[in-house]
Amino acid sequence: MSTYTNFNKSLEQRFIKYTRIDTQSDPNSPTCPSTLKQKNLGKALVQELLEIGIADAEMDDNGYVYGTIPSNTNKQLPVIFFCSHMDTSPDCSGENVKPIIHHNYQGQDLILPDDHHIVIKLSEHKDLKHQIGNDIITASGTTLLGADNKAGLAEIMEAAAFLMKNKEVKHGIIKLLFTPDEEIGRGVDKADLKKLGADFGYTIDGETLGSIEDETFSADGATLKIYGVSTHPGFAKGKMESAIKILAEILDSLPKDTLTPEATHQKEGFIHPVSMNGQVEEAEAQFIIRDFTDEKLTAHGQFLEEAVKKVMTHYPKSTYELNIKAQYRNMKQVLDQHPKIVQYGIEAIERAGVVPKQQSIRGGTDGSRLSFMGLPCPNIFAGEHAFHSKQEWVSVQDMEKAVQTIINIACIWEERGSL
Repeated sequence: MSTYTNFNKSLEQRFIKYTRIDTQSDPNSPTCPSTLKQKNLGKALVQELLEIGIADAEMDDNGYVYGTIPSNTNKQLPVIFFCSHMDTSPDCSGENVKPIIHHNYQGQDLILPDDHHIVIKLSEHKDLKHQIGNDIITASGTTLLGADNKAGLAEIMEAAAFLMKNKEVKHGIIKLLFTPDEEIGRGVDKADLKKLGADFGYTIDGETLGSIEDETFSADGATLKIYGVSTHPGFAKGKMESAIKILAEILDSLPKDTLTPEATHQKEGFIHPVSMNGQVEEAEAQFIIRDFTDEKLTAHGQFLEEAVKKVMTHYPKSTYELNIKAQYRNMKQVLDQHPKIVQYGIEAIERAGVVPKQQSIRGGTDGSRLSFMGLPCPNIFAGEHAFHSKQEWVSVQDMEKAVQTIINIACIWEERGSL
């Protein structure tokens, strides 16, 4: 069997090409994709897929890219898909990204040239100590890099090119799915699962080398509206009840040492206000609520409402509305019903010469939603670090291990057969 080794130059070139295409998504846009510039990368991916021989490669009107690596075995096998997202986070600029390759990293702090205040410190990035001798790619200090998730895109594309070229490597049908708007929670909103035609898959969007994530947060979103009493401030005594101040009082009443992102880790959940706006008469706050069990998630929503009610007792003329809506659920609920999907992912990582790290993710992926849409989908490492920030970085050698893992997954399913 041909093996994937020492192709890091083409992988590196693919990744750098993708990072230079601005694909930031926009949570305030109602369109799909939320920004048309995401289609610029989609078009480039389709062209590359066609060039390596994937004849059905296409991008639909909503910016989703699809493609099929045909089976080259006589076995009847389940259809696998690999998925990464094209957009980058709106939290940090993705315009005019200037990727920099730090060859043969030797443990030094990385001072980024376009803003010397942006320093990637060994003391703050624990995974850097495992990168001695590797090639680290960063941005220049004024933007994010886009390794989340253009590392995943480059890795899937590199694996696809290898499998299309090396026909002696046996595998079943492999589908490719590249999504827009994952960073704003809409990554699979308009994915055409019939067109995809897969049984299960793997997102390539994880962090540390060797990680495979089979558990995510369960997630709700909450909108709190306060309806106060407005009057002329010069004649407001005994009359005005400011919605802004009521909302601020509610936020201040929430725990500060627990149930907040700043004070929680591992399996601890939280209630997190992410935006607020308003006037005296009406004010609004948006929250995200997170935990690993649906029971705890429900309890957090109830806790929030009790906090609101307690404050509102001091403002008898004012009212409120609290609407809590489900966003996604812990994919472990689905994956535990199909253990081979994770087991074969772990074996694929081992075959790449890497120690697997089965873990939970304090967040969600496209795979969270896809799992509950009938496509079980754990998350495999892409090697991205410090995402959504100017300190974002990735190791070329870690990316190469991700490519090997993708290829190994395809081979293992061909060897073992059924789901």
